Amino acid sequence: MAVHRDARRVLARPGFITTLRERIALLQDADGLYDLDEPSDMYGNGVVAALEDRTAALLGTEAAAFFPTGTMAQQVALRCWAGRTGNPTVALHGLSHPEVHERHAFDRLSGLRPVRLTDEPRPPTADEVRGFEEPFGALMLELPLREPGYLLPTWEELTEVVDAARERDAVVHFDGARLWECTTHFGRPLAEIAGLADSVYVSFYKSLKGYGGAALAGPRTLIEEANAWRHRYGGQVFQQFPTALSALAGLERELPRLPEYVAHARVVAAALREGFAAAGLPWARVHPEVPHTHEFQVWLPCDADDAGEAALRQGEETGTVLFSRAWDPVGPGIAFTEVGVEAAGLEWTGEDVRAAAADFATRLTA
Repeated sequence: MAVHRDARRVLARPGFITTLRERIALLQDADGLYDLDEPSDMYGNGVVAALEDRTAALLGTEAAAFFPTGTMAQQVALRCWAGRTGNPTVALHGLSHPEVHERHAFDRLSGLRPVRLTDEPRPPTADEVRGFEEPFGALMLELPLREPGYLLPTWEELTEVVDAARERDAVVHFDGARLWECTTHFGRPLAEIAGLADSVYVSFYKSLKGYGGAALAGPRTLIEEANAWRHRYGGQVFQQFPTALSALAGLERELPRLPEYVAHARVVAAALREGFAAAGLPWARVHPEVPHTHEFQVWLPCDADDAGEAALRQGEETGTVLFSRAWDPVGPGIAFTEVGVEAAGLEWTGEDVRAAAADFATRLTA
């Protein structure tokens, strides 16, 4: 983290790397986001309600509810749908966030029963939805699917999967924590993408750099019930104005730039492939080859600890941090990491990336 903070050149500067002073500075000029002479929020009114209205308008839904976490928002959404459908079974991908990162919260806390459509490192297909061997009340789709590489289906594939769920009388919920950056890949506005689903969850910190928080968006009757469950789950927080203001800042400042980040991520990905090839690495992969969002994976034939050490040395000795995230082992002599391109990455040319990749490869093989 210290090397990343001191680096002159990075591809992204995520919020968790920065200092408290830098995070607080996010709210400078906040009076342009909301009338700061209005009373502070209490239990979800004021600036929090304004954020909810702004989110619903962007996603084209009747209403939205602010939640402290996405984990809570999605549990509430799916238990509300289970009450309406009479079926607590939720069909999802085996690599989706609730299955990998939430300690089985669906079944332990919410009375939901997750079933896996597939564990393959790709989005689920319409045939898998149609052919699943038992009924389910809701289909949950993570857009993009992070674990296999921030993957998205084509627009046609997505609409076919949604149609297949409808044929089975199931509702469709989008885990859209990173839905904000999907518009470039789909070639559709946010409201049209969200409009395919019955409900949508979005995050305010993953791509928008807010302090935290999430929103559940959908029909007004669903959101009214979700508000009641939010209270029961302990999400009716007394005051949330710093987080709400940071979310409004993200919608104002980061959201319009995400298509630019996605476009430049494709430049960076191509340059990384070229740089590794020129350096003579025997096997290297950028996945997907053309990134679907502004984040993607890099796979290299090496020990994960060696890759992390090479990245650290490169940052210390050159002031350039090409790979700032952890390297994880995925097989004998194979490691992977995630790469994200944000505002700082726009300063890199393709030649800059190729040169940094070649320098990294030299340190790695040494």
